[in-house]
Amino acid sequence: MKSDVSYTPAELLKSYIEWGADETISEEPINWFSKTDNIQIKQNSAAKTSSNTSSKSKPVSQTPLASQQEHIDMAKKLAANCKNLDELSAAILEFEGCSLKKTASNTVFSDGNVKSDIMIIGEAPGGDEDRVGKPFVGEAGQLLDRMFAAIDMKRENDFYIANLLPWRPPGNRKPTDGECELCFPFIKRHIELFEPKLIISVGGTSASTLLNTKSGITKLRGKWQEYIMSGTTVPIIPIFHPDYLLRQPQFKKQTWHDLLAIKAKIGELNID
Repeated sequence: MKSDVSYTPAELLKSYIEWGADETISEEPINWFSKTDNIQIKQNSAAKTSSNTSSKSKPVSQTPLASQQEHIDMAKKLAANCKNLDELSAAILEFEGCSLKKTASNTVFSDGNVKSDIMIIGEAPGGDEDRVGKPFVGEAGQLLDRMFAAIDMKRENDFYIANLLPWRPPGNRKPTDGECELCFPFIKRHIELFEPKLIISVGGTSASTLLNTKSGITKLRGKWQEYIMSGTTVPIIPIFHPDYLLRQPQFKKQTWHDLLAIKAKIGELNID
């Protein structure tokens, strides 16, 4: 059936980017098996050459892995030099070491009350967040606001929100381990500069990265743990991501218990 809908090239390109298509294809098919064989041959040849050369050969920093490490080291250096949140925001805007920045429309830094004692840390911006430039503003963000409103909390007054990654992964895909490792120095410094008395980790990627664990969100949610920040410890609790609750509403009951635990902890810590 022929469609009556037509799109301009710009509209098609925008759709492709939103779907996560970030590479073009050629008119002729590519035999990737032969390409892999050629790469392996070159790698073996390079390994033999390397074993026969002196210590003056090219440093390991020329490899792709070292390049990733160099970007991580640069992120650590930039983050460590920041004395306040404004400087950190500017440093993230200037950082060019993460490929996600090239496909994102905006760098998403934070939202909420910067003077509060509670910090909510999500995973990464989605499509709505990428367009607006603020975390949790789409459907999942609206659910997040309703969740905390149920325990008498508003983002304008009672908590501050940031994401593990400041840039949206194409197609809203899950962030890779490499992307999380690359952006971690920034969220680590973000936490240090904000100095929260309580951290709420939203979603599995945020929880596993902040807690340095391979456990999934179903095992981590609702359990208080400690986040080490500049020699001190801060209570942290992981909860289900509201986007997950939109797809799996049967877990809202568990999340309600988690919210009640958060409310009780706030009272215990005498957080206003």
